[in-house]
This record gives sequence, structure tokens and C-alpha cells, in this order.
Amino acid sequence: MDAFSDPQAVARYAEAPPRLVPGFASLQKMAMLLLAEQAPDDARVLVLGAGGGLEIKAFAEAQPGWRFDGVDPSGEMLRLAAITLGPLASRTSLHQGLIDVAPDGPFDAATCILTLHFVEPEERLWTLKEIRRRLKPDAPFVVAHHSFPQDAGERERWLARYAAYAAASGVEPAKAKDAQGMIATRLSILSPEEDEKLLRDAGFDEVTLFYVGFTFRGWVARA
Repeated sequence: MDAFSDPQAVARYAEAPPRLVPGFASLQKMAMLLLAEQAPDDARVLVLGAGGGLEIKAFAEAQPGWRFDGVDPSGEMLRLAAITLGPLASRTSLHQGLIDVAPDGPFDAATCILTLHFVEPEERLWTLKEIRRRLKPDAPFVVAHHSFPQDAGERERWLARYAAYAAASGVEPAKAKDAQGMIATRLSILSPEEDEKLLRDAGFDEVTLFYVGFTFRGWVARA
């Protein structure tokens, strides 16, 4: 069963990112600050991959005037997001599906955090173009996901480092090793150079790296 459709796995989701993503809380804070450089106090923000609600909650607590449209293909994850947000849900509209179910906007900012590595390479360019189409001119976009060198030796080295970090953060070593294998075989991971090219091909400008945490990288760009 898809983990994002399994109610028990979804209920445990909030425990995972802090253990698996180096500097997870700081990544959210940096993303918010990068959006706030350009977005107004009453910004409307598009969040692709909103299931769980963790980043919307972090953004909403820091920016009381922002409103959010969150998109995710998993109904279970969106239910978790509503629970996570609690009273903050009044500033959020949640939409089940892919980017094509998102309102046309135009939005003042957008994010796609820990999501794009689940999207097949042939669909990523379309996804990024659809995000950009919904943004106001010059609006900021923050994206972060698995992205590391894909040469054979380098790929295995970075995947092993991912598992080592997970084990050092309290994940059982066997489960960390299983996660390493899952990422190697089931996720569509590109090199940083390929990811940056996709952003530019989608029409984004000023593509700038702002975050690196072992196998994860994050960029800020402008529509």
C-alpha cells in the first residue's frame, strides 16, 4: 500500500522529517523568510505537497496575514494537514490532486518542499510550468527535495550518508537501511544541475541555491 494512503503511516508522518532531513525546522524558516522578501503581508501562497500541513503551519504562525492554498494527491495526508493546522486551517484551502487542481491565482508566492522527488522526471517540467503560470510576475518560488550527484559511485555514497544521518537521529539502523533502498529504487532523483535546468526551462529566473543538507537541496527562484 502507498504509505501516503495508509492511515497509520500517515499518522506517524510528522515524526519523520525532523529525523530524516538535516535542519528541517531551519529549512522551513528559511523558506518563509525567502518568500517574505517579496510577498506582501497579506500574501496568497500556493503550497504544492501540502499533506501533513507542517510547512503551512510554520508559515502561518510566522506570517499572520498570509492565506494558503495547499495541494496534495493524498486525501489521508490532507486530513492530517487539517488536524495539524487546527485553528490556522481557517486561512487555508486544501485541494486533493496534482497541480492542475490548484486555483489559477495569481499567487504572491509558492513552495514545493520535499515533494518533487516523488514526481516522475517527464512530469516535473509540466508541474513547474503550472506552478509558474499561477504566480504573479517576479513572485518567489521555493523548492527543496532530494537532489545529489547521480554518477554511480557518488550516488551510493550519498545514499549511505542519508541512512547514516537517519540512524544518528534515532531511526533504527535496519529501518534506515530500508529507507535508503526505497529511495534508491523508487524515487526519481536528479542531479542538482538537472534540477536547476528544469527550473530555468519552466521559465523561472534567478535560480539560487540556498540550502544543502546531505542528499537534500533547496533553491529560490522568481517567476
